[in-house]
Amino acid sequence: MNKNKLFNRELSWLSFNHRVLQEAQDKNVPLLERVKFLAIFSSNLEEFFRVRVASLRALLDLKKKSRKELDFDPEELLKEIHKKVDELQFLLGKIFSEDIIPALNAHNIFIKNETELNEDQKKFANEFFYERVQPYISPMALVKKKIRPFLSTGALYLAVRMTSINSKSKDKTKYQSVKKRFVNAIVGIPTDILPRFIVLPSDPNEINIIFLDDIIRFSLGKIFKGYKIQETVSVKLTRDAELYIDNEFTGSLPDKIKKNLGKRVTGAPSRFLYDKNVSKEFLNFLKESLSLKKEDLISGARYHNFSDFFNLPHHYVKELEYEKLRPLTIKITDSFKNIFDAVSKIDILLHYPYQSFDQVIKFFETASSDENVKEIKITLYRAAKNSAIVRALLNALNNGIKVTVFVEIKARFDEELNMEYAEVLKNAGAEIIYSIPGLKVHAKLALIKRKENNSLKKYCYLSTGNFNENTSNIYTDFGFFTSDENITNEISDLFKYLGGRLKNPEFNHILVAQFNMKKEFLKLIGNEIKNASEGKDASILIKLNSLEDKKMIEKLYEAGDAGVKINIIVRGVCCLIPGVKGLSENISAFSIVDRFLEHSRVYVFHNNGDEKVYLSSADWMKRNLSRRIETAFPVYEKSLKKEILDLMEIQLSDNVKARIIDAGQLNKYRKDDTGIDICSQKNTYEYLKNL
Repeated sequence: MNKNKLFNRELSWLSFNHRVLQEAQDKNVPLLERVKFLAIFSSNLEEFFRVRVASLRALLDLKKKSRKELDFDPEELLKEIHKKVDELQFLLGKIFSEDIIPALNAHNIFIKNETELNEDQKKFANEFFYERVQPYISPMALVKKKIRPFLSTGALYLAVRMTSINSKSKDKTKYQSVKKRFVNAIVGIPTDILPRFIVLPSDPNEINIIFLDDIIRFSLGKIFKGYKIQETVSVKLTRDAELYIDNEFTGSLPDKIKKNLGKRVTGAPSRFLYDKNVSKEFLNFLKESLSLKKEDLISGARYHNFSDFFNLPHHYVKELEYEKLRPLTIKITDSFKNIFDAVSKIDILLHYPYQSFDQVIKFFETASSDENVKEIKITLYRAAKNSAIVRALLNALNNGIKVTVFVEIKARFDEELNMEYAEVLKNAGAEIIYSIPGLKVHAKLALIKRKENNSLKKYCYLSTGNFNENTSNIYTDFGFFTSDENITNEISDLFKYLGGRLKNPEFNHILVAQFNMKKEFLKLIGNEIKNASEGKDASILIKLNSLEDKKMIEKLYEAGDAGVKINIIVRGVCCLIPGVKGLSENISAFSIVDRFLEHSRVYVFHNNGDEKVYLSSADWMKRNLSRRIETAFPVYEKSLKKEILDLMEIQLSDNVKARIIDAGQLNKYRKDDTGIDICSQKNTYEYLKNL
């Protein structure tokens, strides 16, 4: 496909992170929630540089012949990324200084730096430094070509430039032994041990806060006695987080991952973030002393790691946060003696976080204590810390129930926790199946076999999101209970495949990447093209996190050109360019960013009025469709299909939090002239409440 028909994936992702920043900018969002969006933006950007930018940087080492085979120039793309990041960092600083700080002040929350302290606060800062901070301060000298300290990934540092006050002083420190006019050092900020924000002595009804960084700035004269501080700037190094495993097909994959996890902290630099107010001379010194390249350098503000703002101290004021939405209870099971009795009669659809995830935990807890349950199978991708699901599995093992767990140990940044759970469950007697070489298993599946009427009846729980009670409070997802044999038998076969007991399973109802998913999705789009060509109504609605797969995009362009009306609700990456004359006039796309993270994937095909509706763990990205085990499961029950279609209609009507995806990636808010505000997440809660 012509690259002019596609947005670049990385730039599209940065456009998504701009939408996150827009929430911090929106004065209609409660103040402390705006602060949290600054934290989310910062956390997102950190991972972007650790993963995506690091991968692009690795391409620069390819030989010219290999680089020519790419459909983009990595060097040019990195320049565009840096330009966009600079724009976003500037906007971040502007929002923080011009919007957030005055708004915090208006609520008597004051963030002070080391030059703004009164006498009581200076005394406090001095005592806090000596009692709490000094034991963790170990300054490191910086001497070009001689002393180059190691900077940990994501850690915060102050780079200090000094001159000696009296070189003949008897009270010499080890730093005075460096015979140069300027003496330079790095001081680590121990945020892994101490809180980032320190509450200062304050008047009643006020909160005065200082960054830990500024407590250290205030005390630099005590650290470097006999020196005059000329310049102090905050710096931070981000390193490549990819695990480079040469061969997944031989040897022990868990052992290889354990070995490579240690290399993550020593990975190649992918970003050196520095205070934009640094002098050119000092920046050049830091670059040369730390053996950095020009492309490593990214200018930022006085403070880094805005992700720490998740823990900003504050007054409890109701108006400063979103109104708490009490998770709705699921009353449909009340008329049955237990959840198995309910699911044997009806399919049950859950909606997180609007409805409680407790029903899922209860499902596993009930199964773990049920003498009729003989076997539990489950996939674990990102479980919660201190997982209630894992505790239920351990209880099942204790009660003699067979438990099989597929543990995806290549789930980025969760590898260590997943291996820990695998070890605990294995020691308790579970059968553990680890990652499949060359593939990730991203499907969210559970299968329970229960003895009923002298035979084993199968029950399934399928989801668009993880078995994680923590993220279920902030991610929007669907959960689905069913005992429909069309689905449960195929899920059973999929587990047999994952366990190496079935080589070529056939799937006629569920869609499984590596088997029939991409082919069936293309076929479903093709059916809409056929119906449009015959003059019938034809439409496609897809809701997903990312749309990047070229073949799927090409087929959507073909469908739009044939007259199929296509609506796309996409949270993050969207490489398809909608609304372009002669290319995508029948395709519209928008993104919803609000208090909850839109995470569910929904695929709806009009099918001449008999809609086909699938819920899925899979985005339409090449990695999901080609290098993972993903599932999409059909919803057959008419009332549940209507429920999903109603909720999608609410999202399509959003004119408060929806941003238009257009050729300019301008992130304009989607407005209409109805005069009625429709905020899809609020309206979804009300819909489910009244259902």
